[in-house]
Amino acid sequence: MNQKKQRSPIVIAFFTIFLDLLGFGIVIPVNSFYVQSLGASPTVIAWLSASYSLMQFLFAPFWGRLSDKIGRRPVILISVAASCAGHMIFGLSSTLAAVFAARILAGFGNANLGTAQAIISDVTTPENRAKGMGLIGAAFGLGFLLGPAIGGFAGQFSPQAPAITAGCLAAINFVMAYFMLPETRVEGATGDNHHRRTFSLKTLQSAMALPNVGTILKISFINTGAFAMFEVIVGLLMERSFLPIEGRDTPEHIAAAAKLTAWFLVAVGITAVIVQGGLIGRLTKKFGERKLFQMGLLLTCISIGMIPFLAKTGVYENMLFAAVILAAGTGIFNPSQSSLISRSAPADQQGGVLGLNQSMGALGRVAGPALAGALFELNYGLPFFTASALVMIALFMSLNLAQPANRISG
Repeated sequence: MNQKKQRSPIVIAFFTIFLDLLGFGIVIPVNSFYVQSLGASPTVIAWLSASYSLMQFLFAPFWGRLSDKIGRRPVILISVAASCAGHMIFGLSSTLAAVFAARILAGFGNANLGTAQAIISDVTTPENRAKGMGLIGAAFGLGFLLGPAIGGFAGQFSPQAPAITAGCLAAINFVMAYFMLPETRVEGATGDNHHRRTFSLKTLQSAMALPNVGTILKISFINTGAFAMFEVIVGLLMERSFLPIEGRDTPEHIAAAAKLTAWFLVAVGITAVIVQGGLIGRLTKKFGERKLFQMGLLLTCISIGMIPFLAKTGVYENMLFAAVILAAGTGIFNPSQSSLISRSAPADQQGGVLGLNQSMGALGRVAGPALAGALFELNYGLPFFTASALVMIALFMSLNLAQPANRISG
């Protein structure tokens, strides 16, 4: 593929994922506190997050294998439409049952990351793949940078406003993809004949036999689960550490809590954009994906473990310090992980393998929040200490990974 044809799908994939994650990021600052105002406990709040991720776990391989079969473009269009509907229903919901249904639908639609990564794999060489995956990471970073800021602002009007805004952005995402996203699947590639299934143990067993892939999939489950434990609870920790308990279910309290969460996530987003958008290519050429993969795990482990101690200081700005370290860790880990696993899979299986990677991460997002809510009700610090220990386990597992044979030389 010539340079002009290569650049077009990368740019469009970037903006497609950016708008998708922007909509997701908008909901984050208000989500926990709005559901809490409907009578949900921390455990129920965590299970709401788990329900969204359960759908990603079940349907990420489906979208990936379907994109191998019928093409990347139609899969992106269908999944974005489902995401739009889910956000809109969430914004119009006033009961816990309706909120759960909306998040389930949005999770089904947003299980399309493996397809977006497959687009990058379609149009990049192995040597440039980490840089291409870094652009997808930068789209995530920008989404989490601008999304929480917009969500925190919209949340000052009403608790429902962020979800409605997210639905509108998903609609814009659909229109952009419809008119601007070309098909990138290699002509003649048919994928596998199980594309109608959801998660398949047979497909997972086959992928686990590939060099590096099995270890990376296990690490994806552990690390993402640990990160999800932190993610679903950190807003509630800051609310209890920096806001008075009186008036917890009032719109004013929800708006104040959303603002605290938004600023924390903006700090994460700024750092992630700098690392994934501007540094990951040079860092990969110098150190290789394997070393960056391990360094990302180390920084994540340290930053999550320090959060409860920083919260006890009573100084909110200290939390932003942890946010920067955490974002630096995830900023170098995520594209390195995607590049390692895509370079370990045959070309005609990349959509399915990347979908499995997302699915294992989504399974972690089911298990992590399910555990985090119960731990938080026992002690505010337990979810963070547990998550830090889990990332340390993943770090030790990563020592068995091999750098791909066609390593980029510095």
